[in-house]
Amino acid sequence: MHTVFCQTSLPYRDPGDDVREWRRTNGNLVLKVIAGEVVDPNTGEDVPLNLPFGAKARTILLHMNQRALVTGRAAVEMEDSLTRFVSRVLQLDPHGRNMRMVKEQLARLAASTMRLAILKDGRTLMVNSQIVTAFEIWFPKDDRQRVLWPTIIQFSSEYFESLQAHAVPLDEAHISALCHSAMALDIYAWLAQRLHRIPPGKPITISWIALHNQFGQGYNPDRVDKFRQVFRVALKEVLTVYRSARVEEGKRQQARVYMSGGHPIVREPALVGLTLHNIIARARKTNSALSAWFST
Repeated sequence: MHTVFCQTSLPYRDPGDDVREWRRTNGNLVLKVIAGEVVDPNTGEDVPLNLPFGAKARTILLHMNQRALVTGRAAVEMEDSLTRFVSRVLQLDPHGRNMRMVKEQLARLAASTMRLAILKDGRTLMVNSQIVTAFEIWFPKDDRQRVLWPTIIQFSSEYFESLQAHAVPLDEAHISALCHSAMALDIYAWLAQRLHRIPPGKPITISWIALHNQFGQGYNPDRVDKFRQVFRVALKEVLTVYRSARVEEGKRQQARVYMSGGHPIVREPALVGLTLHNIIARARKTNSALSAWFST
């Protein structure tokens, strides 16, 4: 996965037909996704496609990245490789409704525009580009079975070069085990990218507020406790497969009792959050012009 998508995310759930834009911010990184459209070759009319979402969109993006890196080509053939991927990694029958849903998310990803802003040193680097700059799309003749999907996709040169320099390796077995949960996939990709950047012997603590800002889409910020319950379940699933990850949840400190007007008042300190420890990683060299930006 590109490091940018390890720090920001696509929607967990379908935002609906009326939502054409999606925006996420994490620290100095801003991701904006704009839903796209395609032209029907039979009518010449524009056909709007909705925003990509959920676990399938994430795993398809992983698959496209992997194929481009393995072949060393920005053009990726999807038809046969996607069928094998659905069977091997997603463990789904590559026929019928399952494949229709996968192909639909692939089409949404290919047609959408991704706008990335990186804020650093008082400057903003804007990358306004579609990740996929060209794709060949297949239109079935039977409108009742219409599933628009690309057979070949072409990554933009900017994204492909950046992907080669800033791809975060993920374990396919881990992806297969977590592919049912968009949040679990996001947590796994984040840890795989983040733990390697922590200095050895200098663990860092991430507050629950910061975790909510990154992973809590759809959860009321005034009720972080509800988000925390769901996040803990997803994190447990991730750590079950990602066993080399060293992640600890902070323990609540002892409550303090204060006297006010002769009455005792009990105050419990806020939960600390997660403490992350280093995983030693092999350094990778890159000559990409965007290295200094994307590595932050």
